[in-house]
Amino acid sequence: MSVRAVVGLQWGDEGKGKIIDFLSTEADVVARSQGGPNAGHTVVVNGETAVFHLLPCGILHPHTTCVVGNGVVVDPAVLEAELAYLDAHGISWKGRVLLSHAAHVIFPYHRMLDLAWEKKRAARSIGTTGRGIGPAYVDKVSRVGLRLGDLRNPGWFRERLLANIEEKEALLEWLGFGEPLEHEAVIASCLAFGDKMASWIIDTSRYLNEALDAGKRVLFEGAQGTLLDLDHGTYPYVTSSSPLAGGVGTGCGVGPTRIESVFGVAKAYTTRVGNGPFPTELPDLEAERLRGLGEEFGATTGRPRRCGWLDAVLLRYGVVLNQVTHMAITKLDVLDTLPELRIATAYRVKGEVTRHPPMDPWMFEHVEPVYETHPGWLTRTSGAKRWGDLPAAARRYLDRIEELAGARVDMVSVGSGRDMTLHRD
Repeated sequence: MSVRAVVGLQWGDEGKGKIIDFLSTEADVVARSQGGPNAGHTVVVNGETAVFHLLPCGILHPHTTCVVGNGVVVDPAVLEAELAYLDAHGISWKGRVLLSHAAHVIFPYHRMLDLAWEKKRAARSIGTTGRGIGPAYVDKVSRVGLRLGDLRNPGWFRERLLANIEEKEALLEWLGFGEPLEHEAVIASCLAFGDKMASWIIDTSRYLNEALDAGKRVLFEGAQGTLLDLDHGTYPYVTSSSPLAGGVGTGCGVGPTRIESVFGVAKAYTTRVGNGPFPTELPDLEAERLRGLGEEFGATTGRPRRCGWLDAVLLRYGVVLNQVTHMAITKLDVLDTLPELRIATAYRVKGEVTRHPPMDPWMFEHVEPVYETHPGWLTRTSGAKRWGDLPAAARRYLDRIEELAGARVDMVSVGSGRDMTLHRD
């Protein structure tokens, strides 16, 4: 491995954390390019579960340097909690965690605005995590956001933050949340964080490009998933950044030709959290069964995930958008007890069959999945150590996914543990 990007091919929650952790054994640098603490990357090592919202999953490997790129929005309180977790577990991080000076900061008023707007929109709510991600990106695009590098200039930082707080208080009052914000407490906590992390707030774009020039093995870590992309996802029920492989360039400050391979991660079925279209969603009782088998609850919010059959139309769409060179299929073991499986191979839209998703969001109301049925294997897969140990029906299911998606399935996960991942070769 030289330079890889890992992306989600569905609505997030595909199990990227486990795959990133697995691939990090072969990486010198692991870099995160977008999103914020709305991500929940879960890694299980020796029976202990760790969930990272901002730090790259590669931090659990002592040989890696982990980079939080300029495209990430950073909540200092969340990051400090993750660093405290590392300290408590004897994991050295100083000098191994680098933060982009250009990464924007999430403030308490961003979280308040996130919740206030959701309440204001009522039936039109997006179903956000409430972590302030969208409002922080709004400030970034509006050119009033504050960045980690600004913490090194207290006067500059204070002046601009006070101006932002005044504006946000007026907006919150209009939204029905009129409580004044604690100016000095916010300023003091942010500057203290800036002092603590001063040595590790750097130009990470330069660092990454120098590492690549030196032949370092770099793994770019994506958050969320393709179908939540701001431009190419199921808009408006999307995130506020670009989880695509193409987002790595802007989110980490490296050229697109640097990436040599793209690893796309998808579940053996489909889930999503929050509102928005979901063509293959199962009825309540069936969804509840799959949710229980897969323990499908959000790592960030704890919300139950909506569950459905594998949607090969959207999976193929993700493969094309990201130009995926390798696929990893996760949670195959969740399907072990199901006697019959279904895959949506096409859509019927107003009487016409298509293998492409609708261009416009309202057209999803007219989508009827066209399914093909596969026999289950009714055999435990979690004990498999090699590809050939998988039941024949499970291998046929994976072969069909590969055929429909148009990308090679190189890895499959059959359990939550780090060692429960199989290579095809």
